[in-house]
Amino acid sequence: MSRAQRIRGLLALAVVALSLYVAVTVPVHLGLDLRGGTRIVLETRPADADADADTVDRTVEVLRGRVDALGVAEPTIVRSGDDRIVVELPGVQDPAEAARVLGRTAQLTFHRVLGTAGAGSEGPPEAAPEAGRDAAPTPGPHPDPTRPRVLPDESGRPLRLGAAALTGGHVEEAAARFDQQGGAGWHVTVDFEDAGRDRWARLTGEAACRPAGDPARRVAIVLDDRIISSPQVDPAVGCGTGISGGTTMINGAFDDGDARELALLVNGGALPVPVETVEQRTVGPTLGAQAISASARAAAVGSALTVLFVIVVYRLLGVLAAAALLCYGLISYAALAALGATLTLPGLAGFVLAIGMAVDANVLVFERAREEYAARHRPTPRSALAAGFRNALSAIADSNTTTLIAAGLLFLLASGPVRGFGVTLGIGVLASMVSALVVTRALADLAVARPGPRRRPHLTGIAHTGVVRDRLARRDPHPMRRPRRWLAVSAAALVLAGTGIALRGLDLGIEFTGGRQIEYATTTPVDPDRARAALADAGFPHAVVQTSGENRLTVRTGQLSDAQADAVGAAVGELTGRADELRDEAIGPSLGAELRRGAIVALAVALGAQLVYLAARFRLLLGTAAVAALAHDVVILVGVFAWLGKPVDGVFLAALLTVIGYSVNDSVVVFDRVRELTRRADGGSTGEGSTASFRRIADRALRQTLPRTVNTGTGAAIVLTALAVLGGDSLADFALALLVGLAVGTYSSMFTATPLAVVLHERRPGARSL
Repeated sequence: MSRAQRIRGLLALAVVALSLYVAVTVPVHLGLDLRGGTRIVLETRPADADADADTVDRTVEVLRGRVDALGVAEPTIVRSGDDRIVVELPGVQDPAEAARVLGRTAQLTFHRVLGTAGAGSEGPPEAAPEAGRDAAPTPGPHPDPTRPRVLPDESGRPLRLGAAALTGGHVEEAAARFDQQGGAGWHVTVDFEDAGRDRWARLTGEAACRPAGDPARRVAIVLDDRIISSPQVDPAVGCGTGISGGTTMINGAFDDGDARELALLVNGGALPVPVETVEQRTVGPTLGAQAISASARAAAVGSALTVLFVIVVYRLLGVLAAAALLCYGLISYAALAALGATLTLPGLAGFVLAIGMAVDANVLVFERAREEYAARHRPTPRSALAAGFRNALSAIADSNTTTLIAAGLLFLLASGPVRGFGVTLGIGVLASMVSALVVTRALADLAVARPGPRRRPHLTGIAHTGVVRDRLARRDPHPMRRPRRWLAVSAAALVLAGTGIALRGLDLGIEFTGGRQIEYATTTPVDPDRARAALADAGFPHAVVQTSGENRLTVRTGQLSDAQADAVGAAVGELTGRADELRDEAIGPSLGAELRRGAIVALAVALGAQLVYLAARFRLLLGTAAVAALAHDVVILVGVFAWLGKPVDGVFLAALLTVIGYSVNDSVVVFDRVRELTRRADGGSTGEGSTASFRRIADRALRQTLPRTVNTGTGAAIVLTALAVLGGDSLADFALALLVGLAVGTYSSMFTATPLAVVLHERRPGARSL
């Protein structure tokens, strides 16, 4: 065994051992659909008049930012009625603390101190609270920060404050820090944006004109009408000059929790109106036990069938790949647990799909090894396998890098579930590369070096070419002989999909449109599974049912007429004998306008970044063809759902993001082979010379990569079919969307991206080689 093989083996062992330790010791949070969570109902308390819908919607977005900063993934945040906001949080360890943080207005202002206040000053002094967690006042109307007022400082001494010179809106970023050497302890550093820097310099410059020790040389930092810090301006700061650099530090006898909470609130921004917690209770899962069990069985069956397929096709190497896939699942699960991710049912289904997609890197390697062995370039399975890993590396790296680019930008630019998807996608890609390039290779190096595989190479799975390649050799097809025909088929499919979107429209789910939430008090406990079945029979198959308390049931649906609402109540009443309606309110979308805009921007930037990367790695022509094929896949998937009348909801969004994340992979694999063959042709190693036809090269690239495309697609299709057939109604639409996306993506990589590249290249006959 060589030194490199020993290192790979030890690295694989270390990764698996660490993942196993994390998986055993760190629990993974389950989402609202699987386990339920905590429901917090907040009510706005405007100062002058009722808050309008726009104000409440802006409050929802601020709360969403705070929930994300709390580390809670996959929450549900919706507007309920005119002045209420319902927040549902999965897996929160301290619900009371979460409610307190969400309810703080977090109005941060910076004031010049005019002096101390006497007994007759405006604004009676208040008892000075301890600067920290208990300093939050009761939500209510706040004084106008633009007017002078009197507040007690940290020691209780009343100070007269000038109008607010800066607010939290001028803050670019706040961060909790611990200064052990300087003795400052826990504090919060505040960086101002451009306009805030000038205002901060002017505020501190005015205060610096007062003599040292004068109270008017202080600057007061106020959070929710409490002075949390009022430091003196350093004597070294000149009058009228102020503190430049736009950075300050907030001290307040903080512990680590206080400092982190203050940074969270400042970064999240102030609530447009104060809110008060009016209700807090535990809610059950939105999916019933039967649905969860059926989905788990479907996932297990799909994974087992995928493993069996890989073993049948690749024999000994298939067994090793199956072991590597188990390691992939372990690594991914451990990474999700370590990051505190929250798993929902679509997320779990996507996780299972990723196992099927993780076959791709192994298939790439094995098929390249088969080519090397069949061409007699490598006379033994061991040398063919080494060449397979070496030759497949560029395709694996490029295809996974494009997906990582999309995942990273979704995480950086989006929010809510779209951001969470970016994390899950990135983990899946990295774990797939580790399992294929480290674990599989370590196991394969060890296996093919044994005497048995050396004497009987047919057992390895490398010594035979495979069914797909054999059929291609017999029929010798030339799919790129008429590329414009394939483009005409793709154009027709786009027109058909666009017609469905235009004529039938999209059945947007409650996450996008909002709807109605009705809460009932029942005489006896109601089984949520029975309630879902009864509502489906009554014509509401997509109703979300949750228990909330012993004899309470909440039903969320899309927009309902009064007659339909009565039908919902009658269906619930039949289950329990009597159902009294406690509350009936309109609710807003959980995927609000700002979140949708952020997701669209993130996706657009991700596509642009993928185009730039592909243009750099290949050339602009191929990058354009790959991204065009991705857009083709998205339009057709949406069009299919429009024609079928299927709901476009949060589950569909998860499926669509999955298709976007993986769709470009097939195109990259084909174009990587095109690049390789073109370099060989230009170098003369193939005998075709430098004038080799790009069309002929693309044709060969398609035929050579087709076995990989078929085997990878089959592995993913087996998982999705199991989810669609055995997973029940809860996963049927999700699996259908992914099956359509898989089929369309496989087609487009071969018969949209490649023909488009051929046509574009022939319009530029003087284009350079790839």
